[in-house]
Amino acid sequence: MSERNVRVEALDRPPVEDQAVEIVERKGIGHPDSICDGVAESVSRALSQAYLDRVGEVLHYNTDEAQLVAGSATPEFGGGELTEPIYLLLVGRATSEYEGVTIPTEPIALRAGREYLSESVPHLDVGTDIVLDARLGEGSGDLQGVFGDDGGLEASEDGGVTPTEREGTRPVPMANDTSFGVGHAPLSETERIVLETERRLNGEYSATHPELGPDVKVMGKREDDRIDVTVAAAIIDRFVADIDAYDEAIEGIHGFVADLASGHTDREVNVHVNTADDYSTNSIYLTTTGTSAEQGDDGSVGRGNRANGLITPNRSMSMEATSGKNPVNHIGKIYNLLSPHIARIVVSEVEGIRDLRVRLLSQIGQPIDRPHVADVHVVTESGVAIGDVEASVREIVDRELAGVADVTDRVIEGDLTTF
Repeated sequence: MSERNVRVEALDRPPVEDQAVEIVERKGIGHPDSICDGVAESVSRALSQAYLDRVGEVLHYNTDEAQLVAGSATPEFGGGELTEPIYLLLVGRATSEYEGVTIPTEPIALRAGREYLSESVPHLDVGTDIVLDARLGEGSGDLQGVFGDDGGLEASEDGGVTPTEREGTRPVPMANDTSFGVGHAPLSETERIVLETERRLNGEYSATHPELGPDVKVMGKREDDRIDVTVAAAIIDRFVADIDAYDEAIEGIHGFVADLASGHTDREVNVHVNTADDYSTNSIYLTTTGTSAEQGDDGSVGRGNRANGLITPNRSMSMEATSGKNPVNHIGKIYNLLSPHIARIVVSEVEGIRDLRVRLLSQIGQPIDRPHVADVHVVTESGVAIGDVEASVREIVDRELAGVADVTDRVIEGDLTTF
């Protein structure tokens, strides 16, 4: 057993690719739940950077609570309007004063949220179509011990403690909670198709097709060797003149997704776009802003994609809301980002693995680089025994845990996505 308590054993199920039925979902960046995730995470990064700039270290905060209350709209071909604005409330705690330095946490949060919304849902006029509000309670100054560098160990009201010092390295924070993170690799064909469908529709495709709004939801279902991809795509009314133009937009999305999917699999793929549309009554997915948040669809942080960008009921998942959590010692964030990273690294470096799951469990008050257990389950290829890969897997897990502090830096810099 590793000094870091890394366990490696066989996964007691067939690899996902061999299971008869697989279900995968992704909520796009304009989905109400993803809007909340994105705003919460942008606020988190902004606060982290503000703390670093003003006091030289990240202070105590958590902004992983946001609630979106849907508005109302009357979309029309050629352009409609919102009749009731969307309301988004940021809730959390943040240290606004530390050793004589004042940090304007709510203005920082509101500015970050507005900037994110302007970029991710560009047809949503911030301040008119959506009202952004913030209620950040004061974080206790005593909690700064969690992030300090004096090497001591001081309990706080929510379990925060000072970090330990590893010889020749930066201090390692203590876990703020007894919690866990889960990750897997490699992605299945269906998972890759679902993930890439939303990302590329909201990337290269929307760049040349402005009628497609950012609220793109993708559901993948594989039964044996048939994959069905169902896309719900919000179409922006000002860019379509009539039902024929709308139908042309839907056909364009269909063709793009079909071509994309064919590059990831040799299985039969069937693509379905906006299946609830009824052209005979003009009941179609037409929006004014490109998000269903304008038409009664509410949202919350943590109710959508997991940290790897997918919702995967065939896999183990954590129910933690990753977005908005403090990146220094909040296990709900760190381990849910680190575990899929470890899984990907192991699969890329160790031959003979078909399916792998990593579960990292923390214990409150203990160093985050030393989880209570790092539990790795492996499905090997035919002819490969667990014993053939165990030592290599354990070595990689141990190495990546030793570099856990890198997760904090990458989150603040925006290199890691949380949804």
